[in-house]
Parts: sequence; C-alpha cells; structure tokens
Amino acid sequence: MTSRIWAAAALLPDGWAKSVGIDIDANGDIISVSADTPYLDGERVEWLIAAIPNVHSHAHQRAMAGLGERAGDSADSFWTWRKVMYHYLERIQPEHLNHIAAQLYLEMLKAGYGCVGEFQYLHHGIDGKPYGNRAEMSLQCLQAARQVGIGFTALPVLYRYGGFGSADPLDGQRRFLNNADEFVDIVKTLQSATAGDGNCAVGIAPHSLRAINRELLSEVIAALDDLAAIHLHIAEQTKEVDDCLAWCNQRPVEWLYDNFAVDQNWCLIHATHMSAAETSRMAASGCIAGLCPTTEANLGDGFFNAAEFFAQQGCWAIGSDSHISIDPVEELRWLEYGMRLQTRRRNVLVSPTTANTGRNLLDGALAGGARACGRRLGRIETGSRADFVVLDHSHPRLYGRATDDLLDSWIFSGNDNLVRDVYVGGNKVIDNGHHANEDEIARNYRNTLDYLAN
Repeated sequence: MTSRIWAAAALLPDGWAKSVGIDIDANGDIISVSADTPYLDGERVEWLIAAIPNVHSHAHQRAMAGLGERAGDSADSFWTWRKVMYHYLERIQPEHLNHIAAQLYLEMLKAGYGCVGEFQYLHHGIDGKPYGNRAEMSLQCLQAARQVGIGFTALPVLYRYGGFGSADPLDGQRRFLNNADEFVDIVKTLQSATAGDGNCAVGIAPHSLRAINRELLSEVIAALDDLAAIHLHIAEQTKEVDDCLAWCNQRPVEWLYDNFAVDQNWCLIHATHMSAAETSRMAASGCIAGLCPTTEANLGDGFFNAAEFFAQQGCWAIGSDSHISIDPVEELRWLEYGMRLQTRRRNVLVSPTTANTGRNLLDGALAGGARACGRRLGRIETGSRADFVVLDHSHPRLYGRATDDLLDSWIFSGNDNLVRDVYVGGNKVIDNGHHANEDEIARNYRNTLDYLAN
C-alpha cells in the first residue's frame, strides 16, 4: 500500500521546489517525486527537508552527560574524562542500555535526526565475560531504535588492545574486548537481525589505532561481506598523535592510509589533528570525516581543519558522540563558529555554488551522513528512504523566511526546537513535536538513572 505526502515547498537534490507530491511504497521508499503538482490527497505539510543522519553515537554516554564537569586534582583532559566514563559504565546492564538508548533516540528524532550510527563497544558483562549472545548489547540498541522508529546503522566496535603496538588492555576496558572470530560473530548476528529491514544497516567500527593492530583489522575485513561502512576514531587528541609517532614514526592518518585502502566506505571520526598532507590525502580519498563539534569542544579536542578540507571538496558528516548536546543545529552551527573563531572571518564554510552557509552545511551533512550510514538517505528523490523533517514555518524565528534563508535562520538564529514533524521510512514518528510513547520511554529512563546512581 502506498502513501503520499504533499509539501508546499521541499528541498530536492536540484534545489527548492514548490507544490511537491511524494509517493511512498509500503517498504518506506520514495517511488515518485513531482513538483508543481496540486494537492489532491495525503499528508499536507509546509517546509520539507530530508532528515539528518547522526553518524556517531555512544548511547550509554547520554546517561552521564554533564557529570564530567567537576574539576579534578590535575589538568582536566579527555583522559581524565575517560576515567569518569569508565567508572560510570561499570554498572550498565542490557536493560539499562535499552532504556538509555530509547530516550536518546527519541531526543534525536525530535531534533531532526532520522538515522543514528551506533558506535557500540560495551559488549560484555561487568566481569568481562560475554553474554550468551555476543551481540546482546548492540541488539539492545537495535531494539531501542525500532521501538522509537529511528533509522539505525549498527557499528559494533572492534577493540582488542590498550594502546599502540598491541599493548595490554586496561582493567576498565574488559567489557570491550574481542578477538577476530568473536567480533565477526557479533557482526553476522546483527546482519541476520536486520536482514530485510529498510531502516537498518550494519557496518563495523575498529575503535582506534590504539585498540587494534593491522593484522586484526585485516582479518576482520576479509571475513565480512556487505558492510555498510567502516568507522574509526582517529587523531582526536594530541597525545594520541604523539603516542602514534613514538610507536611507528608516523601520524595516525598517515599510518592508516599507508596500511589500508581507505575510500568512500570509510568514516574517520574526529580527525582533529591532521597535517596539511593528511588533510589533502583524506579529502582526495572520498573518505567521510565524522565531525562532532559539541563533543570535541566539551572534551577540549581542538578544531578540525574544516576550511581546508571543504576547499578540497572533502566529504563530511555530523554526530552527537557523547551526547552533551543532541541537536544537529548546534553541531552545524559550531562547526562554522569554530572556523570563525580561528579565522576571524564570517561565512567560512560556503562553496562556489552555495553562498548561504546554512544550506551548504545542511547539504554536506546530508550527503556525507548518508554514505557514512551506508543507506539511501539524505535526498528527496525516487529510490531514497522517505525520511523527512517538517520545519515549523509559523514560529517567529522562521516566519517570513523562505528557501535557503529559512535554513540559515533555523541554524543561526536561536535555540528553540523548530522541528515540527519527523518521518522515517514514510511513518510519522514525531507529530507536532511529540512521540506516541515518550512518557513510557522517559519513565524507563528515569528508573534506570535511579538504579545507576545508587
């Protein structure tokens, strides 16, 4: 059975169009798009854009957001924050992760995200022993995504070592660890669980160069077929770069490109500290830069070389990572603002074809996000998933705005949530700012926080 949405204005791949009729099949795919067509039937909306993919999520970290802001005895950094995070996750069990993820994914939908890439590394029990089903924790995230109706790319994390050069893991990492065969079993279980589901895909996420070695990752890649994407944390912190240089006399991105065929199927998360040569090499490869500006600011990572990367037509996407903010507007805004602070110029991240900063940012996040999630997303066209956001055109911040000026005002004019409705696979999952099951989801989340706080 097909359904239909009619939009007074919609952002199509070749630009804004008026009076757009969109037909959707029973599987949630767009089967036709027609501009300048009168309204006849179906859902009627005003300003329609494609929903934004969130390519980098650690769901369990949402429950500790804000708890790493107390100064310690020494200079605080990513590494001191990590100690807090490791301590917090020692108590999380499968049902807790399910409730945390459900609340998180609901908040993502309300903000305008239509798909999440879940970079999940909490594989085992508190004692480090695997659950009966090795994929248990990733399956809990999948179940949460299905419960709230968000698109989902499973990115189970390959984690084996505690530092460069195959160093022994730390005690706090015992829940993360798998060898190649164990990890492949997790991935294949997830592939079976999502087979035939148009809202889901499965990739892999070698955690970082600190956590894997060349032989392990090569063995895993060779053993798996039909991966949606390969995601990897890289060059996030200067200490990581220094440690990599001490280990192999190469910088992280340099070493990765010399040892693996990195292409458009890869997404390098953060890539904050790159040389000019690494930046150019990454842009030329078609690899996606997975940028998380609010988390990178919160952890004191530094600034991604966005101006240089954009100038070389590099591909990129956004993620909310540690979830100290769950808002694509804030990620996009601070990506641009970071460049303004560095360059002391305005409207830095534009392109020769797109003078409106907000539009250029949205276009990049949609295109790169679709590839990083390994799914047909981010475009309102035949064959793509019917994942849409309806903006609240009547809100004072958007009133009287149109086309690209509307997008600029959405991203750069305030903090009220201007997302009215969200569709995923053609289903309206957010209706006038609300989700059908939000009270139950919030209640389960509160109960989980009460348990973890005791």
